Amino acid sequence: MESIFIKQGIVIRVLLEKWRNYGIIDEKMPDLGRNDLQRNAGEKKMKKILDLITAEITQAFVDCGYDAKYGKVTLSNRPDLCEYQCNGAMAAAKEYKKAPFMIADEVAAKLAEASMFSMTESVKPGFLNLKLDEAFLASYVADMQADEGRFGCEKAQNPKTIMIDYGGPNVAKPLHVGHLRSAIIGESIKRIGKFAGHKVIGDVHLGDWGLQMGLIITELKLRQPDLVYFDENFEGEYPKEAPFTISELEEIYPTASKKSKEDEAYKEAAMQATYELQNGRKGYQALLSHILNVSVTDLKKNYENLNVSFELWKGESDAQPYIPAMVQKMKDDGFAYVSDGALVVDVKEDTDTKEIPPCMILKSDGASLYNTTDLATIVWREEDYDPDEIIYVVDKRQELHFVQVFRCARKTGLVKPETELKFLGFGTMNGKDGKPFKTRDGGVMRLEYLVSEIDNEMLKKITENQKAKENLGISEEEAKETAKTVALAAIKYGDLSNQASKDYIFDIDRFTSFEGNTGPYILYTIVRIKSILKKYAQSGKSAADYTIQAAHSASEKNLMLVLSRFNAMMENAYEEKAPHKICAYIYELANAFNGFYHETKILSEEDFKVQASYIGLLVLTKNILETCIDVLGFSAPDRM
Repeated sequence: MESIFIKQGIVIRVLLEKWRNYGIIDEKMPDLGRNDLQRNAGEKKMKKILDLITAEITQAFVDCGYDAKYGKVTLSNRPDLCEYQCNGAMAAAKEYKKAPFMIADEVAAKLAEASMFSMTESVKPGFLNLKLDEAFLASYVADMQADEGRFGCEKAQNPKTIMIDYGGPNVAKPLHVGHLRSAIIGESIKRIGKFAGHKVIGDVHLGDWGLQMGLIITELKLRQPDLVYFDENFEGEYPKEAPFTISELEEIYPTASKKSKEDEAYKEAAMQATYELQNGRKGYQALLSHILNVSVTDLKKNYENLNVSFELWKGESDAQPYIPAMVQKMKDDGFAYVSDGALVVDVKEDTDTKEIPPCMILKSDGASLYNTTDLATIVWREEDYDPDEIIYVVDKRQELHFVQVFRCARKTGLVKPETELKFLGFGTMNGKDGKPFKTRDGGVMRLEYLVSEIDNEMLKKITENQKAKENLGISEEEAKETAKTVALAAIKYGDLSNQASKDYIFDIDRFTSFEGNTGPYILYTIVRIKSILKKYAQSGKSAADYTIQAAHSASEKNLMLVLSRFNAMMENAYEEKAPHKICAYIYELANAFNGFYHETKILSEEDFKVQASYIGLLVLTKNILETCIDVLGFSAPDRM
């Protein structure tokens, strides 16, 4: 049978039989031509390969008289010995009062004729070591290939509406490195959710309320007192053009902030301006609109450079109209009470092992707080979007704040009981000294400067690479665009490859390397595949009718094994909101491909069908790698 697969490609009749046996296709499916077969495979849900293996092993346990629960299969932790393993016999031994190896021997004997496996080995004291049949694996990978764009990943049967709150920049301030993690982690989680088939809405949640606005207004009034915005008797239309540029605005705020710390009268004036703004003074409201327009335009440009976008550009100011009614309801329902002059809601629970302070709703002077704004934001999100989940991607040091807000929202009925509120706290981005990442001068680095620095580093490396390869014919313009693409991959992969909740070291030298677990290495692998496919096409050959054959080598089989785990990995990455699992997968996939590439003469293979099978594997590998980096938020160039 194996020789048929190797010499002639996958035989449709045999493939159909295998797919019927393992539930990949319908029992009554008629014999079809290749194109029809692919269409059917693409339309039907593909089972995860581990589920297929587990079903086979479970049935063998049941057939031998043992409970189905012992048929659990896992990926092998000893790939030198086997590909998958089952340790169920070890657990079953106690219940059935048998030596584990006796149980394992029985199950292995039952599996001896199973066409799914090339090896089912019982190993003392009672392990089952499994290797997949090359033909079965090839059929599974071919099915993935036919499922264009999804590659075996089922879309959600009951799509959720998910809102993700990430970004959180303050207006009138430039983005700095502290904004990086929220932006790229939130963007990736949003993309993963969309790939899974859900309606996902990203909200930037601008910091556009509070004293900072009053400070800007006060400083602007000091500099340009004749502006109509400061004339309380002005009845006309306010100018459409802002009285400041983004660079002027970014200078005004830190100046005003410094003055307020040194001059009590200045601070009082800023607090009064804040009060008047929040109570509807028209001139100040018009200035707020200018501040938002100028800031948001600049923020969009900077986020675009990170390939980050938001469906909503809402801010704290958008929540303000909802606050009065929300507060009144909390009072009327008996949840809010006055403590030391402030309005609070108790959120402690009997199960708490540490003190959880009350959630403060209003300060003693009646001013709102972040708690208030976040609760009112939940109100409008519920009213306007009725989300199934609201996810906050915020610094993990804010966890207590969100514990208070979530509990208060539930206790006071601001959200439905079934609405999930999730806090995804991320760790600190540190320099090589282990402290929060700073400039060489010890200041907070603007994000655009960091991106520019890495762009320049990548341009240098790409230029050197071009010289080493005796000029790839890359123009200066292409080199610069390529450098930007690779630099973004270096930044994002460098961050996302770490578990979000953990602190990590931002090491520019390591992140920009073309070797090891880095973004540039992943992109280099994709570019290598593109180059092979281009040369194949230029030779006049077409892989349109290729059939993925059973593996011809250990490295080819390993590549197929890694490919086959894509759908399970993506499902897990969505469930756990874990971009780092995608990074770990594509690093493994890139290594598997490069191992296959170095051992296989792809373009010089003389057997057309074998070569076409190789090309089919390359196409699938490229497509899956590109799908993964897209949900991580970056892309690959054509050349490097």
